[in-house]
Amino acid sequence: MEAQVQWFLNHARVERGLAENSVQAYRRDLLKFARYAQERKLPFKKVTRGDVLDFLGWLYQQKLDSRSVARHLSALRNFFGFLRREEYIAEDPTRHVESPKTWRTLPKALAMEEVEKLLAAPTERTPLGLRDKAMLELLYSTGMRVSELTGIKTADLQADMGYVRCLGKGDKERLVPVGKAALAALERYLRRGRPKLLRRRVAPGTGRENRQRATPFLFVNRFGRRISRVGLWKILAAHGRRAGIRGPLAPHKLRHSFATHLLERGADLRSVQLMLGHADISTTQIYTHVMKDRLKEVYRAHHPRA
Repeated sequence: MEAQVQWFLNHARVERGLAENSVQAYRRDLLKFARYAQERKLPFKKVTRGDVLDFLGWLYQQKLDSRSVARHLSALRNFFGFLRREEYIAEDPTRHVESPKTWRTLPKALAMEEVEKLLAAPTERTPLGLRDKAMLELLYSTGMRVSELTGIKTADLQADMGYVRCLGKGDKERLVPVGKAALAALERYLRRGRPKLLRRRVAPGTGRENRQRATPFLFVNRFGRRISRVGLWKILAAHGRRAGIRGPLAPHKLRHSFATHLLERGADLRSVQLMLGHADISTTQIYTHVMKDRLKEVYRAHHPRA
């Protein structure tokens, strides 16, 4: 079964151009179904609608929520649809399976006071502090995803023109404006922080220099290599605790804060969609609750009989 899964993943990666994170998400969900089917001695060619429903029920028994179950079903639909188009199977067993009903939770944004405390948390007296300050400022200034931020190269930053080039989902390129505060933090990091992090270091326990080619990526770790997504999560969480922000602080919360604060100050939904890199404006419409609150304020402030 893993051979068929890999066949589909190659198709998703090469022909559909999906981002590696999306491909790996498909892989995890499909291999889970493959193991479920193998334990029941059920080949892909004989999977029925009932088998798919049994698998979804099994996922609920594993304490997965409706959103996670719906994600697994979406992966199966794409997978079996592919096998059907390739004539590997005669019928698509997911064709008449309804998606679980999910409640769409509103994204939680930080208050402006919390954002100010978070951005002031890193000390700029060290190279790592300069880097952290620049990363946080850029995250909030652009609303980029974690994978987009860690994938930025120094050549992608056009500071004189005030924008940065990034690759979003599906390797779609977009240009995002960068604010003055973020540009200033980036300039300090590039001038006083990044060069020191890129210096050749002595390999621990060897007494020899660890010679490595300088990375083209903008943000690097303490060893001068591209910073990882996990590394960025840990850095953000640490500064969140230092700033006194309650609860877990994920990078996506800064993305939500970026969109929310723009809309609160009068930005239109279409512009926010372009800056966030959403392919469909329906994805951006989760923020319409912000616009409704703003419309109420405008109405109360300006309507003569409000």
